[in-house]
Amino acid sequence: MKVKLTTSKGAITIELDEKNAPISSANFLAYVRSGHYEGTIFHRVIESFMIQGGGHLADLSRKKTEKPIKNEWRNGLKNTRGTVAMARLGGDPDSATSQFFINVVDNAFLDRPQPDGAAYAVFGKVTEGMDVVDAIRKVRTGTKAGMGDVPLETIAITKAEEVK
Repeated sequence: MKVKLTTSKGAITIELDEKNAPISSANFLAYVRSGHYEGTIFHRVIESFMIQGGGHLADLSRKKTEKPIKNEWRNGLKNTRGTVAMARLGGDPDSATSQFFINVVDNAFLDRPQPDGAAYAVFGKVTEGMDVVDAIRKVRTGTKAGMGDVPLETIAITKAEEVK
């Protein structure tokens, strides 16, 4: 299954790995199908690390989410450039909801258990639009509403849809 995220910088197509990450893939698809991602922004961008989105609106308020899912970090998938993983709270391995991140470099340290005992679960990869991901990673960032690494220009997801 593939999902196309249309952003204010262009389109990103993500292929979900439903075989190795069935819980995370089903969770992501449920948010896509509900329209949750439309109007959310990439709220955390670190050029040498990743771009994160899926949970905040342009004013940085948090969007309501469903219950957290089980962390699938032992699925054999690695946090390499172009892979998509579930964002979660440090200290709580099973806290992922709608937020995800796209690795812009190889982040092997995310594959190793963190102090809370779990790593970060990859559930897909970008198959088209890495140029868009790279454009997003290069935007200027700063602090807004007490949050760091926030793009100074709003980078919104205007549409999220399943594609063949």
